[in-house]
Amino acid sequence: MKIRILQLFVLLLLLPAAATGQENKDHNFDVAKNMQLFNEIYGYLDLMYVDTLNADEVMGTAINSMLRSLDPYTVYYPEDKVKELRTMMTGRYVGIGAVIRQNMKLRRVVIDEPYAGNPAAEVGLKKGDIILSIDDSTMTDKDVSYVSSRLRGDAGTTFVLKIKRPSTGKVMDFKITRRSVAMPTIPFYGLGKDGIGYLSLSSFTEGCSDDVRRAFVEMKHKGMKGFILDLRGNGGGSLSEAVNIVNMFVPKGLTLVKTRGKLKRANNEYVTAEEPVDSVMPVVVLVNGESASASEITCGSLQDLDRAVILGTRTYGKGLVQLPVDLSYNSQLKLTTGKYYIPSGRCIQAINYRHARGGYTEHIPDSLTKVFHTAGGREVRDGGGIKPDLVVRPDSLPNIAYYLTVTGLDSTEVLLDYEIDYIASHPTIAPAADFMISDADYEDFKQRVIAGGFTYDPESERALKQLKKIVKFEGYYDDAKTEFDNLEKKLKHDIARDLDMHRDVLKQIISSDIVAAYYFQAGAVENSLRSDKQVGEAVKLLKDRARYDSILNGTYRQDTAQQGDDDETGDTADEDL
Repeated sequence: MKIRILQLFVLLLLLPAAATGQENKDHNFDVAKNMQLFNEIYGYLDLMYVDTLNADEVMGTAINSMLRSLDPYTVYYPEDKVKELRTMMTGRYVGIGAVIRQNMKLRRVVIDEPYAGNPAAEVGLKKGDIILSIDDSTMTDKDVSYVSSRLRGDAGTTFVLKIKRPSTGKVMDFKITRRSVAMPTIPFYGLGKDGIGYLSLSSFTEGCSDDVRRAFVEMKHKGMKGFILDLRGNGGGSLSEAVNIVNMFVPKGLTLVKTRGKLKRANNEYVTAEEPVDSVMPVVVLVNGESASASEITCGSLQDLDRAVILGTRTYGKGLVQLPVDLSYNSQLKLTTGKYYIPSGRCIQAINYRHARGGYTEHIPDSLTKVFHTAGGREVRDGGGIKPDLVVRPDSLPNIAYYLTVTGLDSTEVLLDYEIDYIASHPTIAPAADFMISDADYEDFKQRVIAGGFTYDPESERALKQLKKIVKFEGYYDDAKTEFDNLEKKLKHDIARDLDMHRDVLKQIISSDIVAAYYFQAGAVENSLRSDKQVGEAVKLLKDRARYDSILNGTYRQDTAQQGDDDETGDTADEDL
């Protein structure tokens, strides 16, 4: 009997191991079976299909379809696309240093914005210049991606760019030498008269933490009393750069991030390695629905450690980590290897990317998130990104502004044409912080818009038409016809009225665009700060130390009516994280 009991005990111990072994055996068989089937199918296609197959295209489609069934951040880069990955990671490429865009009215590619200190700006290219040719190759019938690929090349190579300047009608040749271009990761930083410093960080590329540190120290030496770090629209980048930036404000030796995945040797912990630059200065971090990954590590760590107040709207919610993997034939794979966890222990991944085949569209509801605590005991939650300590929504952009400014719409070009003419007739303008077009300038713009036959689709009219369809279908329209007629009259499309109604917003948009032509991206950001609601609230908070401290110690309660709907999501172009 004792022997039987012992045999049964040993058998029970072996069952889990046997089950695991069987599971691994089944998995390996499934992998081998499907690989064999894939090879057989492609073999028959290559042998018998009616047309000759392009192996790169067909295999690339198969690979990308396989990756799309996983998560949105695992991406295959064939040899001819590897430079794109390197540009995302480093923020550098070889070219002329300018943003180009399609002019929808002219059906031509034009210069939109040269970067300060780069070849395009140095030779004198301007906003609106129409690209005609690159050396002997005509560009007038090409799209943006084609022209961009021809403007880039090897460092030190020289070419002749032929353009037409619309403000003068002149055709001009520029001899340009390509060189390494660093996309501006800090569009602007500066210290206000009130002692509040501001820094906008657009991405977490290699070395950006050194630039942030230098800018912060410079402003601190000038008497900075409070600091605003703007991560709105920052889609992420290098995890180590995020850790270095957080380390500027928190002590040495703190574990900020833990990464965890299937391959244990790839797991890592990121610990602050240096003494902070300043551990007491009040800090506000601005975020929105496009602040993702490394941005969320930065603001989430500062929130978990009660070191900064997070202000704005809920962040994107990307809690996954990617690593670049070298493949054969000089190709690469950006591979999701695990999740990351910030100081409180939470992972802020918002999307259930494995919900369905090819899915990752289901957001995790707040009811399924778990409570964690900051260093001081405040409640924070996992999933759903980082919820700000102080929810402040930006002023909404009026519909007419969208149709005037969004690239890719024919209606956008009326704004571009006005700005090009304004720049041509004004050799100089006021300093970036002070410039604003006059009421007379705006009236000129308004008349151009009206005379040009500009139209757009007001949301109110669209909604009313849809409501009428529903009411007619349900049989209530005849009884409500008078009310509908009255409402239609009030909502009648009136461009002049709309331009007057949204004068202040449009004047600011036009002014910032014009400033960029004289003072580049830094000037445009500086010009826009005066009308930025979230920046204004951050400045008020930094001047009210009692309120600032009450938020960090958990005694402050924001009026729920002030918060509104703080959920804000959006796609983001991400890099390492």
